[in-house]
Amino acid sequence: MAATTEPSAPRPLTPVSRVLRLCLHALLFGLLALAAGRAVTDSAPHAGGVVAACAVLAAVYVAGVLAPSVHRSPRAAAVWLAALGAAWAGLLVISPDGLWIAFPLYFLELHLLRLRWAIAAVAVTACAAIGGFLAHAQGGVVSPGAFLGPLLGGAVAVATVLGYQALYRESERRRELIEELIATRAELAAAERDAGILAERERLAREIHDTLAQGLSSIQLLLRAAERSLPQDAPALEHIGRAREAAQENLAEARRFVRALTPPDLEHGSLAAALERLCAAAPGPRVRFCLSGAPRVLPTPYEVALLRIAQSALANVVQHARADRAEITLTFMDASVTLDVVDDGNGFEPSSAPSGEGGFGLPAMRSRAETLGGLFTVESSPGQGTAVAVTLPLPLEAS
Repeated sequence: MAATTEPSAPRPLTPVSRVLRLCLHALLFGLLALAAGRAVTDSAPHAGGVVAACAVLAAVYVAGVLAPSVHRSPRAAAVWLAALGAAWAGLLVISPDGLWIAFPLYFLELHLLRLRWAIAAVAVTACAAIGGFLAHAQGGVVSPGAFLGPLLGGAVAVATVLGYQALYRESERRRELIEELIATRAELAAAERDAGILAERERLAREIHDTLAQGLSSIQLLLRAAERSLPQDAPALEHIGRAREAAQENLAEARRFVRALTPPDLEHGSLAAALERLCAAAPGPRVRFCLSGAPRVLPTPYEVALLRIAQSALANVVQHARADRAEITLTFMDASVTLDVVDDGNGFEPSSAPSGEGGFGLPAMRSRAETLGGLFTVESSPGQGTAVAVTLPLPLEAS
């Protein structure tokens, strides 16, 4: 029945369009059969010619329906419609019953041609139908129905096709919206799952470090103190040495577990390297990374906390500060490590700062620092930029 107006993106027919197509086929062939049957049964003067014209019109119609080019090319569709119109005009000249074929032709023209050309073709078809009716009018008597019938039929066809196209476009928009919502929901679910996995990895690393690793380290210290307090020939020294070695091996194993649970940003390098990559990838303002002091290996919870605080502070700079420049400084001192994030943005009043969402708020940063016994400070004022600083005391084994 119809070809899409955008041949580059054909879509499979929906059940509704298949039904409409079959109905149009049935309507056209039924009207042709009716015109041919009436000519034969009524012994019309040109009954043979009417049957032949109906057969020609049916053959042209079938050829166009089966031709792939008609469904892909608007030019081929126009040529087919012209041939169909010529065959119909021949039928209309010899039989008034050919007038009925105008109605399915309306739908073919509206579906195969662009809208402005389709409406013009419908108008020409309606005029031809009116002319055919007038040519076969007996006694020269012309009723208003001779004009109103084809015109109303064309108007109904135009309104029907335009309404169907509007419904189709609306359904396509809803389908695209539903697909977008499904994709967004899948992305959100994946992001939440990844966030949950990262949070659980951080929690496990913190728990292992704060409980198991610290406990084994304390056991080592106690065993070492016991060794020093015993005489050199004490029989218990051998057992204490073995116990201390076992504690050392298990401490190393616990630390390997902690490193295995390190966040992806820290998997391929040190904290300094992760912060440098963070500065290089930051959108918006120019961000510079500075390293001060002699770098040392920090426990995983310390590195995770400092990296997350840097990410949160930099996210605030990008989203809210409207800064031109920012600087992240990691400073290693004898008994502590300090992270400073400074920008030249709008600044704000720290006492009235919002808590933030998604873990990027100041309370979330403060909580991370205080969990490890650190100090978190914010210095800012409107128009004067912002400085965020966190200081963590180094554990004994790191210092």
